[in-house]
Amino acid sequence: MAPLAAAGADDSLRARFALATAGVFLIEAMIALWWRDRFVRPYLGDVLAVVLVHLFLRATTRLTALQAAGAALAVAVMIELGQLLHVLDALGLRHNALARVVLGGTYDPQDLACYLVGALAAFALDRLWLTQSSAADPG
Repeated sequence: MAPLAAAGADDSLRARFALATAGVFLIEAMIALWWRDRFVRPYLGDVLAVVLVHLFLRATTRLTALQAAGAALAVAVMIELGQLLHVLDALGLRHNALARVVLGGTYDPQDLACYLVGALAAFALDRLWLTQSSAADPG
Protein backbone atom coordinates (compact mmCIF):
# COMPACT_ATOMS: atom_id res chain seq x y z
CA MET A 1 0.00 0.00 0.00
CA ALA A 2 1.26 3.47 -0.86
CA PRO A 3 2.21 5.52 2.22
CA LEU A 4 -0.11 8.39 1.32
CA ALA A 5 -3.09 6.28 0.22
CA ALA A 6 -6.44 7.06 1.80
CA ALA A 7 -8.02 4.05 3.50
CA GLY A 8 -9.84 1.96 0.92
CA ALA A 9 -9.42 4.60 -1.75
CA ASP A 10 -7.71 4.18 -5.08
CA ASP A 11 -5.46 6.63 -6.90
CA SER A 12 -8.40 8.03 -8.84
CA LEU A 13 -10.32 8.86 -5.67
CA ARG A 14 -7.27 10.43 -4.02
CA ALA A 15 -6.76 12.51 -7.16
CA ARG A 16 -10.39 13.68 -6.93
CA PHE A 17 -9.83 14.68 -3.31
CA ALA A 18 -6.68 16.58 -4.34
CA LEU A 19 -8.52 18.36 -7.15
CA ALA A 20 -11.37 19.25 -4.80
CA THR A 21 -8.81 20.54 -2.28
CA ALA A 22 -7.35 22.86 -4.91
CA GLY A 23 -10.81 24.10 -5.90
CA VAL A 24 -11.90 24.84 -2.34
CA PHE A 25 -8.54 26.51 -1.66
CA LEU A 26 -9.10 28.88 -4.59
CA ILE A 27 -12.61 29.69 -3.37
CA GLU A 28 -11.28 30.31 0.15
CA ALA A 29 -8.52 32.56 -1.19
CA MET A 30 -11.03 34.61 -3.16
CA ILE A 31 -13.29 34.93 -0.12
CA ALA A 32 -10.38 35.94 2.14
CA LEU A 33 -8.92 38.48 -0.27
CA TRP A 34 -11.92 40.08 -1.92
CA TRP A 35 -15.21 39.27 -0.21
CA ARG A 36 -16.50 41.82 2.29
CA ASP A 37 -19.92 41.00 3.63
CA ARG A 38 -21.68 39.73 6.75
CA PHE A 39 -22.38 36.14 5.70
CA VAL A 40 -20.08 34.60 3.08
CA ARG A 41 -16.77 35.66 4.56
CA PRO A 42 -17.47 35.18 8.26
CA TYR A 43 -19.70 32.09 8.11
CA LEU A 44 -19.44 30.27 4.79
CA GLY A 45 -15.68 30.91 4.77
CA ASP A 46 -15.37 29.16 8.15
CA VAL A 47 -17.47 26.22 6.98
CA LEU A 48 -15.34 25.87 3.84
CA ALA A 49 -12.11 26.12 5.84
CA VAL A 50 -12.97 22.89 7.64
CA VAL A 51 -14.02 21.26 4.36
CA LEU A 52 -10.66 22.31 2.90
CA VAL A 53 -8.67 20.70 5.70
CA HIS A 54 -10.82 17.55 5.46
CA LEU A 55 -10.25 17.24 1.71
CA PHE A 56 -6.52 17.80 2.10
CA LEU A 57 -6.32 15.10 4.75
CA ARG A 58 -8.27 12.65 2.61
CA ALA A 59 -6.00 13.35 -0.37
CA THR A 60 -2.75 12.94 1.56
CA THR A 61 -3.30 10.53 4.46
CA ARG A 62 -4.86 7.19 5.29
CA LEU A 63 -7.48 8.79 7.54
CA THR A 64 -11.06 7.61 7.13
CA ALA A 65 -13.81 10.11 6.36
CA LEU A 66 -14.77 10.28 10.04
CA GLN A 67 -11.16 10.65 11.21
CA ALA A 68 -10.47 13.40 8.66
CA ALA A 69 -13.63 15.27 9.67
CA GLY A 70 -12.66 15.01 13.34
CA ALA A 71 -9.09 16.12 12.68
CA ALA A 72 -10.26 19.07 10.54
CA LEU A 73 -12.66 20.12 13.28
CA ALA A 74 -9.90 19.83 15.88
CA VAL A 75 -7.57 22.03 13.81
CA ALA A 76 -10.27 24.68 13.44
CA VAL A 77 -11.10 24.64 17.15
CA MET A 78 -7.41 24.94 18.05
CA ILE A 79 -7.05 27.95 15.75
CA GLU A 80 -10.14 29.56 17.29
CA LEU A 81 -8.76 28.94 20.78
CA GLY A 82 -5.53 30.53 19.61
CA GLN A 83 -7.55 33.61 18.72
CA LEU A 84 -9.13 33.62 22.17
CA LEU A 85 -5.66 33.40 23.74
CA HIS A 86 -4.21 36.08 21.40
CA VAL A 87 -1.53 33.80 19.96
CA LEU A 88 -0.86 36.20 17.06
CA ASP A 89 0.07 38.91 19.57
CA ALA A 90 2.25 36.50 21.56
CA LEU A 91 4.11 35.53 18.38
CA GLY A 92 4.39 39.13 17.17
CA LEU A 93 2.30 38.33 14.09
CA ARG A 94 -0.71 40.61 14.67
CA HIS A 95 0.21 42.78 11.65
CA ASN A 96 1.26 39.90 9.39
CA ALA A 97 -1.42 39.68 6.68
CA LEU A 98 -0.77 36.03 5.85
CA ALA A 99 -0.90 34.99 9.51
CA ARG A 100 -4.17 36.88 9.98
CA VAL A 101 -5.73 35.21 6.91
CA VAL A 102 -4.62 31.71 7.93
CA LEU A 103 -5.06 31.96 11.70
CA GLY A 104 -7.67 34.69 11.95
CA GLY A 105 -7.44 37.61 14.27
CA THR A 106 -10.56 37.74 16.40
CA TYR A 107 -12.22 35.09 18.55
CA ASP A 108 -15.89 34.54 17.82
CA PRO A 109 -17.76 31.68 19.50
CA GLN A 110 -20.15 31.55 16.51
CA ASP A 111 -17.20 30.31 14.46
CA LEU A 112 -17.24 27.09 16.47
CA ALA A 113 -20.74 26.35 15.15
CA CYS A 114 -19.53 27.03 11.60
CA TYR A 115 -16.65 24.61 12.10
CA LEU A 116 -19.03 21.90 13.29
CA VAL A 117 -21.26 22.47 10.25
CA GLY A 118 -18.16 22.26 8.04
CA ALA A 119 -17.04 18.98 9.60
CA LEU A 120 -20.51 17.47 9.26
CA ALA A 121 -20.82 18.66 5.66
CA ALA A 122 -17.35 17.37 4.78
CA PHE A 123 -18.12 13.98 6.30
CA ALA A 124 -21.50 13.73 4.55
CA LEU A 125 -20.10 14.79 1.17
CA ASP A 126 -17.15 12.44 1.60
CA ARG A 127 -19.45 9.49 2.33
CA LEU A 128 -21.66 10.41 -0.62
CA TRP A 129 -18.61 10.70 -2.86
CA LEU A 130 -17.26 7.33 -1.72
CA THR A 131 -20.68 5.71 -2.10
CA GLN A 132 -21.00 7.00 -5.64
CA SER A 133 -17.43 5.95 -6.41
CA SER A 134 -18.05 2.45 -5.03
CA ALA A 135 -21.27 2.09 -7.01
CA ALA A 136 -19.47 3.04 -10.21
CA ASP A 137 -16.63 0.60 -9.53
CA PRO A 138 -17.90 -2.35 -7.49
CA GLY A 139 -14.56 -4.13 -7.70
